[in-house]
Amino acid sequence: MNIKRDKKLGEIFVETLKTKEQFEQLKNGERVIFMFSANWCGDCRFIEPALPTIEADYPEYEFVKVDRDDFIDLCGELDVYGIPSFIAFNEGKEIGRFVSKDRKTQEEIEAFLDGLS
Repeated sequence: MNIKRDKKLGEIFVETLKTKEQFEQLKNGERVIFMFSANWCGDCRFIEPALPTIEADYPEYEFVKVDRDDFIDLCGELDVYGIPSFIAFNEGKEIGRFVSKDRKTQEEIEAFLDGLS
């Protein structure tokens, strides 16, 4: 699937989820990390500077930003009630989640990703 990457963070392009159908397609791919966030979320803004490094250090994963406000029903279905949060899928199966309302550090996100391997 050829999907346009539309938001540039540093030198890395982070894809932003556009539709629920796209979510269903992407989650069936290999090694996809959905990053749940919102523009008003201070803790989400806190980790943004680290995201290009994280994405560059984990090229085996595709990172997709999900705006919580645009996909509130999807967040409910996935039990994502705090942000920032991360859910990993591989070939349609959830393989890990780092979901809470707490601020996350780059080290915590990297430890979560390392635990998926």
